[in-house]
Amino acid sequence: MNEKLLKPYNPQETEDRIYKTWEESGFFKPENLPGERKEPYTIVMPPPNVTGVLHMGHALGTTLQDLLIRFERMRGKRALWIPGTDHAAIATQSKVEKDIQKQESKSRHDLGREELLKRIDIFARESHDTIITQLKKLGASCDWSREAFTLDEARSLAVRTIFKKMYEDGLIYRGHRIVNWDPKGQTTISDDEIVYEERKAMMYTFKYSKDFPIAISTTRPETKVGDTAVAVHPEDERYKQYVGKEYDLEFAGVKLHIKIIADKEVDKDFGTGALGVTPAHSMIDWAIAERHNLPKPQVINEFAKMMVGDERILNKKTTEARVAIVEWLKSENLLTEEKEITQNVSTAERTGGIVEPLPKLQWFIAVNKEFRGTTLKEIMKKAVEGGQINFVPEHFTKTYFHWINNLNDWRQIWYGHRIPVWYRGNEVYCDINPPENGPHSAEASRGAWEQDPDTLDTWFSSGLWTFSTLGWPHSAEASRGTPNDLETYHPTNTLITAYEIIFFWVARMIMMTGYALEQIPFHNVYFTGIVRDAQGRKFSKSLGNGIDPMVIAEKYGADAGRMAIVMSGSAGTDSKLSEDKIKGYKHFANKIWNVTRYILENTKDLETPDMSRLTESHKKLVEDMQAIVKDVTKDIEEFRFYMAGEKLYQYFWYTFADVIIEESKGMLKNGSVEEKISIQNTLRIILETMIKALHPFIPFVTEEIWSMLPHSAEASRGKPKQLLMVESWPQ
Repeated sequence: MNEKLLKPYNPQETEDRIYKTWEESGFFKPENLPGERKEPYTIVMPPPNVTGVLHMGHALGTTLQDLLIRFERMRGKRALWIPGTDHAAIATQSKVEKDIQKQESKSRHDLGREELLKRIDIFARESHDTIITQLKKLGASCDWSREAFTLDEARSLAVRTIFKKMYEDGLIYRGHRIVNWDPKGQTTISDDEIVYEERKAMMYTFKYSKDFPIAISTTRPETKVGDTAVAVHPEDERYKQYVGKEYDLEFAGVKLHIKIIADKEVDKDFGTGALGVTPAHSMIDWAIAERHNLPKPQVINEFAKMMVGDERILNKKTTEARVAIVEWLKSENLLTEEKEITQNVSTAERTGGIVEPLPKLQWFIAVNKEFRGTTLKEIMKKAVEGGQINFVPEHFTKTYFHWINNLNDWRQIWYGHRIPVWYRGNEVYCDINPPENGPHSAEASRGAWEQDPDTLDTWFSSGLWTFSTLGWPHSAEASRGTPNDLETYHPTNTLITAYEIIFFWVARMIMMTGYALEQIPFHNVYFTGIVRDAQGRKFSKSLGNGIDPMVIAEKYGADAGRMAIVMSGSAGTDSKLSEDKIKGYKHFANKIWNVTRYILENTKDLETPDMSRLTESHKKLVEDMQAIVKDVTKDIEEFRFYMAGEKLYQYFWYTFADVIIEESKGMLKNGSVEEKISIQNTLRIILETMIKALHPFIPFVTEEIWSMLPHSAEASRGKPKQLLMVESWPQ
């Protein structure tokens, strides 16, 4: 018997050594797996942001992905798990800018684009190295030779290629549109990156001037210096006589030309039933202005300061201008009512700044434009509607469709994929490579090409993730005449990701893959919930309730953390986790270790377990165990990971250890020769089967124990003993 078993199990002395053995074996690469493996099984890792370190949410996703890939690898499939990290443009740039401001009192504009990008690259590399170390600590059996980064050259080529393709298909266009502008972060943000906060506000009801016939209501009087119309419902009898009339007036020192228009989008029962239309500072008002051909003057700048008016409001912050305009309204006896209300205020998720709708010249993706007999929105709908993609749990399908049905064309920062468009005079050049000479024109001859300074939304590049990581638009493997990764491993099998990015990422991957390949990116999407503390609270620095997966691995072993997190909840539901629970699974690893010691001590003379040497009662014990494994197999196939783990835990501890092993003691001591041989074989068969079945859940301790077993079932069939990670899954 191995001398290690004479001591308590020590994960700190075992796990790093075992992981090194796995890496050196080459079995993380599907090409190196033993035997003939025709059926592929692919997972792409949701790339962690290079903004810091992994948290328990990452630990949950990583563990479940590793569980699946180990399970399918043992089932004889060409299991490929592609790892990677995400440049997370806004988050990473924001983090580095904050550090620079804090340490050097400088802004990005003080540094300039090149210096800022250099600083971000250094930060991203350091963060990347930390993340990879952490993933390995958790036991992630990824093919590191295929590791990707959303901003590396291969992904950049994919981004430039897809941009050019969409541009040529008329699906990408440039135009002035209202965007969500974060004055604090000085960047555009998507609708999905807005956090709505309930706040108290004052609702003001007033007229623009004494002679103006209609009163309007707003919480933002400062924006009214940008009004070009008042919209009323066409069926509102109160205002029908005014529709079509135009008024020139002066409002708080600013000359306005206001037209009364009728629009069905106006809610005649809200406020006065009349809407002051501010086209440049409201998405709703912009749409109204487009329908009625109204001018769209901008009156607030990127720093949330006023661009018009006299000394009372010019260059003042919007909040200051609001006070000044309300005072003016009162002095002119134009204010008829002010009352406190509760409203949802749009704030930027990353910075907490209040979002300011502003008109910007931006690049947009046209989700409703028809091409090849479909639209991008239809691609997203049909893939899930037709059952090609399965959501776990299923109820997220409704959430997905609700978002798509309300999806608008989607979209300035310095860190990210630069838009592959160049300008020279009046010419526009779009290609995957910079122009050398470009199109010829009189304007072109007078200047050099300049690339668009804007960068693409980070979700644009990560939307290509499943196929760009497999060699699209071309593959080095294909050029050498070997099978193309894209043909072999795409569509991928399962995506495991947090439910809060169903819109950010999942939907965009479905859209981009459908467009580029006319395929789905994956067959299944398993949504994890949020990992919370024992009281159900989110982990946070302020509460001091955080659980660091790396500290857990050092303290209790990665296996204990993995088992605890798998058993903490089901798909799509938030779960509770405590150190006590993790400690309990450390005891489980010790239990397996002690059971192994007992069995090997009492089966020294047994080289290879033999089912034919079992008595009928012991055959029944093995059959009962095999029924458990069959259930576990079905549970994993159907993504009931916690149920599979629970069945294995309950069986090993309470049936195998507490009942079968306890009963074996008397038999080994006082039983007949036949009974002794039978129970020895039974113990070894159950132990070997359980070690295999537990391997995807707790890979380190099971691999270590497997290395100590004198023979395996495979060895009895004339095969050499090998690493547990590539042994056959128990049938």
